[in-house]
Amino acid sequence: MPLVRRKKPAETEKNSGSESESNINQHVKPEKEREEETIDKKNGRVKENTRKKKRGWSCVDSCYWLIGFVCTVWWVVVLLYNAMPSSLPQYVTEKITGPMPDPPGLKLKKEGLKAKHPVVFVPGIVTGGLELWEGHQCAEGLFRKRLWGGTFGELFKRPLCWVEHISLDNETGLDPSGIRIRPVTGLVAADYFAPGYFVWAVLIANLARIGYEEKNMYMAAYDWRISFQNTEVRDQTLSRIKSNIESMVATSGEKAVILPHSMGVLYFLHFMKWVEEPAPMGGGGGPDWCSKHIKAVMNIGGPFLGVPKAVSGLFSAEAKDIAVARAIAPGFLDSDLFHFQTLQYVMKTSRSWDSTMSMIPKGGDTIWGDLDWSPEEGYVTSKRRQKDNDTQSERHNATGNPGSQTESVKYGRIISFGKHVAEAPLSEIERIDFLDAIKGNNVANNTCHDVWTEYHDMGIEGIRAVAEHKVYTAGSVLDLLNFVAPKMMARGSAHFSYGIADNLDDPKYKHYKYWSNPLETRLPNAPDMEIYSMYGVGLPTERSYVYKLSPTAECNIPFQIDTSADSEDEDGCLKDGVYHVDGDETVPVLSAGFMCAKGWRGKTRFNPSGSRTYIREYDHSPPANLLEGRGTQSGAHVDIMGNFALIEDIIRVAAGATGEDLGGDQVYSDIFKWSEKINLQL
Repeated sequence: MPLVRRKKPAETEKNSGSESESNINQHVKPEKEREEETIDKKNGRVKENTRKKKRGWSCVDSCYWLIGFVCTVWWVVVLLYNAMPSSLPQYVTEKITGPMPDPPGLKLKKEGLKAKHPVVFVPGIVTGGLELWEGHQCAEGLFRKRLWGGTFGELFKRPLCWVEHISLDNETGLDPSGIRIRPVTGLVAADYFAPGYFVWAVLIANLARIGYEEKNMYMAAYDWRISFQNTEVRDQTLSRIKSNIESMVATSGEKAVILPHSMGVLYFLHFMKWVEEPAPMGGGGGPDWCSKHIKAVMNIGGPFLGVPKAVSGLFSAEAKDIAVARAIAPGFLDSDLFHFQTLQYVMKTSRSWDSTMSMIPKGGDTIWGDLDWSPEEGYVTSKRRQKDNDTQSERHNATGNPGSQTESVKYGRIISFGKHVAEAPLSEIERIDFLDAIKGNNVANNTCHDVWTEYHDMGIEGIRAVAEHKVYTAGSVLDLLNFVAPKMMARGSAHFSYGIADNLDDPKYKHYKYWSNPLETRLPNAPDMEIYSMYGVGLPTERSYVYKLSPTAECNIPFQIDTSADSEDEDGCLKDGVYHVDGDETVPVLSAGFMCAKGWRGKTRFNPSGSRTYIREYDHSPPANLLEGRGTQSGAHVDIMGNFALIEDIIRVAAGATGEDLGGDQVYSDIFKWSEKINLQL
């Protein structure tokens, strides 16, 4: 009989506790294992994802690394440059090229020149800074920050917001609702366009060497986007320029020397007429105001008669450089990159700036030539200039007689659709009248609604008619722009004119729209005032264009420069779809020099008081090495502001010299020869 042994209570409790603990351990262990398994899986996924990323390295990653590398190198170079002794660059340069010449200001200070006449700077288009005073929500935190000039940081941070604020209203040409952008004031408004890229800074520094300071130098900053008369209507800028000149003249006891650059030349031409006219349209200074207050107007790179580049900019948002970039990277500028169609936005913005229309070529076919003739015909790009101070002498051709290719260039055809059209005799060109074409809505209205240009209202038939008209001169270009951009030109025609006056006594020429056109207004009654035209020569400058229809015209701008069009001759004038003549890369010699060479020379109907005029040309010479930066003998449109010879001429006049003291005219180009070919009633 088996004995059943009863467990003791304590033992029972111990066993049951042990079983319980065992059960708990059995439950706990799987949970820990599951956690460990989960962690392992996660780690596995992370490792797997890492492997996937490594395998998925793309060109975008390479671009980011490249941009980061370039930026890092750039900032290191800037840091090292700022840390090095200021004399080191000059020391290195002198070791390579020999002793550097003294800056003009130092040289003339040693000669004993001192500050005498107050100096007024009038900046051109795009070179003056603009800052935000009121904006939309996207511009929060940008109050009084530069939206134009400086680093352009906001363009890269918030491009669409930047475009929205920098553009003007398409109906009024003034501020859009809720936005106020105003010009930066003081010398800092246009001393540098961007860090390290000088505009007026070198000239200001050299003037300071002979005693100039802010009390006798004034930067006539204005909003270069709006029409000239609207700078007075909105900001009273013309009144402020008038009062500042009067104040400096009264304080110093000397007349002022005015230094306009680029479009600032046209702006100050407008000012001189405005200041004479009675209020409310004018400044009420009277007919002798300029005679009392201005010693000399020294125009630098002045587009007196406009520039062909303005036509290509308004027609297709292009110039030579953009067309070449388009050819190098096809589709990039037209692509919807990050929903930002670059050229369309450039066109939308620039067409809202009325000031761009001030530089459309003036004088029509009389000045710029017709379908078979132009003043510059026979120009040879490769011949070098010989300095010649005899204003009636012609430059010698160093390369022999012009070839047949050069003689066939018809510069008067500012826009030609196809190279064969640009070169063909007129009798061989079949044309249709585009003005009768029926416009209609384009499919772009539905598919490309994110950015609007007036091309979207033309329709396919309108676009085709423009191309089939084949060729346009300076006279018909106005009809072309009125056809493709009627709203823009309606605003522009209210503020600017492009003709030649038949009778300057006609009361209509008292309207401000004529005041910036030297062919439709008179110089002030100031016989002692001197007028200078100072500009660079020796650089290929845009004169006319070969165009083609864009391959995808529905969403993109329908016309573009045909960069495949080149001269057969290596030294030919046609390169990348652009015909070139002599100039400063922006303003052709004809536009910069004609008025002082002929239109205003002596007593003419455009210069009834006989103000003395002088032409001072500066032959371009590139920098000898990289350490010279943009060079001290440059003739380029903006770089000429650092040209030592030009700066010396300006300082001498500011210190009291006359044009005769400088040696009269300094001519390297064929400006007098070309001017004589123009049949203009004087």
